[in-house]
Amino acid sequence: MSTSILLLILAVIGVAAYAAGVWRANAIARGASSRMHSRPGYYGSFVALWALLPALALLVLWLIASPLYINAAVRSEFPEEVTTLSQAEQGLNFGMVSSLARGMSVLSTEEIDRIGGDPAELRAALGARGVPLAGEPKPFMVQAAGELNQMTAASRTMVTVAALAVSLAGAFFGLSRVAPRFRARNKVEKAVLASLIVASSIAILTTIGIVLSMLTEATHFFTRVPAWEFFFGTVWDPRFAAAGATASEGQFGLIPLLLGTLYIGFVAMLVAVPVGLFSAIYMSEYASRQVRSVAKPLLEVLAGIPTIVYGFFALTAVGPFLRDLSSQLNGLVTGNYANFIQAQSVLTAGFVMGIMLIPYVSSLSDDIITAVPRALRDGSLGLGATRSETIKRVTLPAALPGIVGAILMTASRAIGETMIVVLAAGVAARIQWNPFEPMTTVTVKIVSQLTGDLEFTSPQTLVAFALGITLFAITLCLNIYALYIVRKYREQYE
Repeated sequence: MSTSILLLILAVIGVAAYAAGVWRANAIARGASSRMHSRPGYYGSFVALWALLPALALLVLWLIASPLYINAAVRSEFPEEVTTLSQAEQGLNFGMVSSLARGMSVLSTEEIDRIGGDPAELRAALGARGVPLAGEPKPFMVQAAGELNQMTAASRTMVTVAALAVSLAGAFFGLSRVAPRFRARNKVEKAVLASLIVASSIAILTTIGIVLSMLTEATHFFTRVPAWEFFFGTVWDPRFAAAGATASEGQFGLIPLLLGTLYIGFVAMLVAVPVGLFSAIYMSEYASRQVRSVAKPLLEVLAGIPTIVYGFFALTAVGPFLRDLSSQLNGLVTGNYANFIQAQSVLTAGFVMGIMLIPYVSSLSDDIITAVPRALRDGSLGLGATRSETIKRVTLPAALPGIVGAILMTASRAIGETMIVVLAAGVAARIQWNPFEPMTTVTVKIVSQLTGDLEFTSPQTLVAFALGITLFAITLCLNIYALYIVRKYREQYE
């Protein structure tokens, strides 16, 4: 039985357990001399929890442990000439076994019996079913694939029986606890509280796991490349030196990538902040309710567009437009129609990224400005100030800490952008100040260093983790500073 069907059956048992718990609570309440401690729904929830939680816990543990045991058992049956190979080569052999096992699962029992253990016939049968194989299977692989399928089927049967048995036993146990003085509400609320704690802990533990994984690999990188050469180097050339050279590795200077990241982010903020802030002021202070109900959703549609679409827009529309415009302007001024703005440039990437960031600045600023109490506006207008003077001297100063925090959070979003930079700014890692020339960012190089045929233990690959932990530290500092600004200068209103 598949896992999805088993989960569906457990859900049905849980619903039935809830109904049984409610029915039993009502039946006891009608015949009891004292009132029930909790409402019938709490008793039903208690029974449903006992019917679901132990069975789900067993299922999760089984799904984690069973593949590990089965894979180890199948690997132990490999012939001696395979077990003496390296771990990578053994992994390739087991990958072929797994592919054969998946392919054999689509064949009928009669076809498998007819094929026997002949690898050629099995390959032909799988090819006729449209199941490709990466290589030529060997006889021991066919036998191991059959054992893998048998053990997997047996494991599914065992977990199905065990989960259903535990679920039914839990339901009966929960029903047996239903009594007038049983504190079902307290038990259910504790279970809900525990689930909330687990849900909140998952995000924290995930963040800690990400940081530790990056730190571990970054530490391996810094054992190969000195930290000062990485953080203060001005040349990014992560390639192996020519044969016979003194140095065996390339140069991993962070400065060109960090400069490109900050430069493109700065241009993006120059576009996003004025447009987003002015649109927020208009929608919160000047726009009618009808205009706001239409304009705000349309503006926030920009936030839902995938970044790769913005990259295509920059590559096919904005970049060529700026290039042709520079050519025309140069021709009108000097008579030479050579373009001085390249299609892939800091300006192109920053402009398109700024368009993408407009809804972030606008939506956050709009909410912050709207949160300013109406009494402040009415007091200013009552003293004779115009609407514009009220916005400049009352509303914006009151909302300024929140707006600054929103801008800093938007800046951290700009620093982490990748796809727009890849298509609109190029991959040239260099130090230059001309916004009409291409540059690249930290995120682009993280992607490029983790793709290709380099070994995972080489500095050319490990440098991606050093770049990642650096980028994480930068964005974390920006977010912490934004929260500090908001909390320190936030006005407290009654």
